[in-house]
Amino acid sequence: MDLDVHLPEIARGDASAFAAWLAHAEAPVRRSLASFAGTVDVEAVLQEALLRTWQVAPKVRPDGRPNALLRLALRIARNAAIDEVRRARVVPMDAADLQRQLDAEGVEVAPPDPLLREALETCRGKLPAQPGKAMNARLAASAGRTDRELAASVDMQLNTFLKNVGRARRFLVECLARAGVILEIT
Repeated sequence: MDLDVHLPEIARGDASAFAAWLAHAEAPVRRSLASFAGTVDVEAVLQEALLRTWQVAPKVRPDGRPNALLRLALRIARNAAIDEVRRARVVPMDAADLQRQLDAEGVEVAPPDPLLREALETCRGKLPAQPGKAMNARLAASAGRTDRELAASVDMQLNTFLKNVGRARRFLVECLARAGVILEIT
């Protein structure tokens, strides 16, 4: 399906046309970021990429191949993810290599901090109903489930689900800060 059928309306600033485009484009853009999941906040990168796509969409001209706007969104998302990796200066390490290195150095991995775990559970318990429902679905999800599937499982539209996950994250950070747990979140 060539999603560029929505491009003329999107170029005129029609938000519902962009929403129709986004309904089909979000999943491939999200999948394209899977390789970055271990090093960056893919959700933040995805949202930034889609915002940038909306901003530049009026300048996009079809080139004769299908899905010009989707191809641009994929490029924007990849570049944003690469920028985040560079900014974080994170070098991902394979889990098996990490375990070998820890074994070789005789380093023991500390068990989870019980006080931190208690603070997290207390704060999760204080989440408002809808953000709590969305966050619990995200945390309980098995690998490979999309946000669209998770949203459907809790009877939310995708956008509502994503907003509630974002709200839950903010509530948790604020609650943890009140409990004396300061997180460096950008």
